[in-house]
Amino acid sequence: MSLKIQATRTLLTALLGTLLLAACGGSDPASNGGNTSQAAKIGHVFVIVLENKDFVDSFGPDSLAPYLAQTLPAQGAMLENYYGVAHNSLGNYIAMISGQGPNIATQADCILFQDFVGAAPGTLHPTQAIGQGCVYPASVPSLPDQFRERGNLSWKGYMEDMGNDPAREAATCAHPSVNSVDGTQAAAETDHYATRHNPFMYFHSVIDDQAYCDERVVNLEVLRDDLKQIATTPNFSFITPSLCHDGHDSPCVNGEAGGLVSSNEFLETWVPQILASPAFKKDGLLVVTFDEAENFTTDASACCSGGPTLNTPLPGITGLGGGRVGAVLLSPFIEPGTVSQVEYNHYSFLHSVQDFFGLSYLGFADDDAATTFGADVFTRQMPELPPRP
Repeated sequence: MSLKIQATRTLLTALLGTLLLAACGGSDPASNGGNTSQAAKIGHVFVIVLENKDFVDSFGPDSLAPYLAQTLPAQGAMLENYYGVAHNSLGNYIAMISGQGPNIATQADCILFQDFVGAAPGTLHPTQAIGQGCVYPASVPSLPDQFRERGNLSWKGYMEDMGNDPAREAATCAHPSVNSVDGTQAAAETDHYATRHNPFMYFHSVIDDQAYCDERVVNLEVLRDDLKQIATTPNFSFITPSLCHDGHDSPCVNGEAGGLVSSNEFLETWVPQILASPAFKKDGLLVVTFDEAENFTTDASACCSGGPTLNTPLPGITGLGGGRVGAVLLSPFIEPGTVSQVEYNHYSFLHSVQDFFGLSYLGFADDDAATTFGADVFTRQMPELPPRP
């Protein structure tokens, strides 16, 4: 072979390699290079829950959170008709991991951390526990119970500021004693953790096993190390910012601006870490949403599943829901810039998570109207759903 022919072949081989690398590459952080062939199923779900904002305030042209309103939707999918399911806050958090609708105590955010009394299936809604109170008995199932029963699925709740003030609450599995007053309803100067924004604390099946709870409900800072490897990243990560960074307080007791300004800064800090993690790049989905609209006087509208039960005739106090809040979803399965106008709510979120992991539907997630995020969201590739029981 002549030196000229050999050199030509070498050059062509190099050019072909360059073209293949370019075809596999991608500029948007959520795309994983546009290649999801190695992971056709969603294996890691992250959710960040912010506080008390109407859709227009959060995502409209005058939003004080440009990273949330502009940058993230450009990298993923904007769900314009995503709704909260209750007023006030706590009912929404509980719904997201159990499908249970609110009752009078959870609508009032459980200032008294009392047991739920009278748990029994209802006649109109057999998936709903009928009674009043805050901390559900072990007979009322939740998503953590399903993960634990499956054995090969992991979860964690990451709570910002939890344990900052050891005299106020523990650094793991932090909750008041049952039948005592919740001392985290208002922020302290150096500790803005709120039990009512930590849904796992309202299930005896979680809090009664101290070692199990301590391992899985942790301070947000633990997430930094957990994200470094797929093996240490839970299949389901529930992320709750502090009362300042979730937008609830404005201004904050420590002098920060709070509101959407502080929420935006929180997202700018944490979302890039999630998107850069091996687990997210492999098969991840990040959901960023709000618990409820600003308050029950401005928007208590609803969609989809849920509705009145014997526990409360109006889940939204003045209406049937928690109002229109919107959501942003990012994933290697989503084409950047996707916009969906399909109606979803927190029960749809739970329904979707249970579909992703092949679990049975709980509570109002079992309603026909609680549909899984579909091809309107997963516009790059529809993930495969494993068989369900």
